[in-house]
Amino acid sequence: MSAATAAISGEEIWQPKGNPWIIAVAVSLAAFMEVLDTSIANVALPHIAGNLGASNDESTWVLTSYLVSNAIVLPISGWLVTWLGRKRFFLTCIVFFTISSFLCGIAPNLGLLLLFRVLQGAFGGGLQPMAQAILGDTFPPEKRGLAFALYGVTAICAPAIGPTLGGWITDNYSWRWIFYINVPVGALALALVYRLVEDPPYLARLGKRLSGFDFIGFSLLTVGVGALQIALDKGQEDDWFGSLFITTLLMIAAVGLVSLAVWEWFQKEPIVDVRLFKIPNVVASNLMFLMLGMALFSSTVLMPQLLQTLMGYTAQKAGMVLSAGALVVLVVLPMVGKLTARFQARYLLAFGWITLAASMYISCKQIDLLMSFRSATFLRVWQYVPVAFLFVPLTLAGYVGLPAGKNNAAAGLMNFMRNIGQSVGTSAVTTLVARRSQYHQSVLAGYTASARFHDATTALTMRLTTAGLSVHAAQKQALARMYALVQSQAAVLSYVEVYWLLAVAAAVMFVGSFLLKSNEPGKREKVSLH
Repeated sequence: MSAATAAISGEEIWQPKGNPWIIAVAVSLAAFMEVLDTSIANVALPHIAGNLGASNDESTWVLTSYLVSNAIVLPISGWLVTWLGRKRFFLTCIVFFTISSFLCGIAPNLGLLLLFRVLQGAFGGGLQPMAQAILGDTFPPEKRGLAFALYGVTAICAPAIGPTLGGWITDNYSWRWIFYINVPVGALALALVYRLVEDPPYLARLGKRLSGFDFIGFSLLTVGVGALQIALDKGQEDDWFGSLFITTLLMIAAVGLVSLAVWEWFQKEPIVDVRLFKIPNVVASNLMFLMLGMALFSSTVLMPQLLQTLMGYTAQKAGMVLSAGALVVLVVLPMVGKLTARFQARYLLAFGWITLAASMYISCKQIDLLMSFRSATFLRVWQYVPVAFLFVPLTLAGYVGLPAGKNNAAAGLMNFMRNIGQSVGTSAVTTLVARRSQYHQSVLAGYTASARFHDATTALTMRLTTAGLSVHAAQKQALARMYALVQSQAAVLSYVEVYWLLAVAAAVMFVGSFLLKSNEPGKREKVSLH
C-alpha cells in the first residue's frame, strides 16, 4: 500500500475514543454559548447605556465591537488550528471566551466593556467553525447529517432565543447577568471538551509543515473585514453614501478584501485559504451560506420589529412569536439529519429554498395591522422551518470534493460567510423598511385630499367631541390619529416588499441548488490529497 493510500485509509478509519454523540453535545454547547452572545445583548443596550452613563449611540458599539472581532477570527481559524492544534485552539477559545464574559459582566465603564467585548468576540470566533470541523471528523459521512443537525440547533435557534432570554434576564435581574451566565456553561464545556475531544492524525502532520505568520494577509483581513462590519452596522444610522465616514469605510473594505484575496492566492501558507474557492461546491455552498445568513437574520429582525413598532407588542410577547419557530425547528432538525442519509444534499436544499420562497410569499399576503398573535406565530413557524432543510444539507455540501485536511479552513469560511450574511441582511432590511416607508408615506399622503379621507376625519372628530373634547382639540387629535394610521400603513407596505424580495432571492437559490455537485448519501466520500 502506498503512503498516500495508507494516509487516506488511516483518516477514514480513525475514530475518537469517546462517544461521538457526547462529543457532539460538548462542542455544540460551546458553539451555542457563542452564537447566543451575538443577539442576547441587543435588548439590553438601553439598560447598559443608562447604567454606564453612555448615550444610546455609544452603547451600540457593544454589538459592533463583538461582531468585528468575531468576523476577523472566523476565516483564519483554519490557520490557527494548523499552528496550535485543533483541541488546544478550541480549549483556548473556551477559556478566554468564558473569562472575557465574566470581565464584561464586571466592567465599570463603557470603555472597558468594549475592550472585553472585543476579546469575547475574538475568542468566540473560533468556537463555531471548530465545533463544525470536529463533528465533521468525529462522524463518518453517513452519520454527519444527524451530527450537523445537532450543531444546527446552535446556529438556527440561538439567534431566536437570544433576544427573549436577554430581555427576561435584563428585566428580572441585571444586564450583567447576560454575560455571567456564560461562566458555568463555559466551565462545563471546557471540562467535557478537555476530557473527550481528540485531534485526528492528519492535524499532527499539518502542524509540522507550518512556518511563519502572514502579517500582511492578517492586516488586510483586519482592515477589510473591520471596515465592512462597521459600515454595515452604522450605515443606515449615518445615511450610507450620504456620509463621508461610511463611504470611506466601504472603499477601504473593498480595497482591503480584494487585496487580501489576491495576496493570499499566491501565498504558500495563506492565513485565509482562498484557493478553496477553486472547488465549485465550496463556492456555491459559501454563496448559499451568505444568503442563508441574510434570510435567517432578516426574518428574525423583521417580525419582532413589525410586532413591536406597529402592533404594540412587548419585547417578551414578540419573543414568544420567535421562540415558537425555534421550538419547531428543534423537532425538525433531527428529521432532516436522517433524510441526509437517504437523499442527496442538493435535493434537500432545493426543497428548503423553494419552501422558504413560498413562506416569504405567503407572508406578503398575510401581514397587516389586524394580524393576530396566532397568525404571527404561524407565519414565523412557516418562515423558520425551511431553514432546517437548508443548514444541515448545505453544511454537508460544503465538504463534497474537499481536499484532506481542509475541514477546519472550510468550516471557518462557511461560518464567516454566514455571519457576513447576517450583518448584510440586517442592514439591508432596516434600510429598505426605512426608505420604502418614506416612499409609501408620500404616496399615501396624496390621498389625504380625497373626500373619503375628509369624511373619515370628520367622523372621528365628532366621536372625540362626543367623548368630551373641545371641537379644536378633537380636530387636532383626529388629524394626528389619521396621520399615524397613514404612517403605519406605509410601514406595513414596506415590510411586504421586503418579504417579497426575500421570496425572490430564495427562488433564485432554488435554481442554484441543482448546480451543486451530487454527493452519495450514506456512503463515504473519496478524499483528495490535492
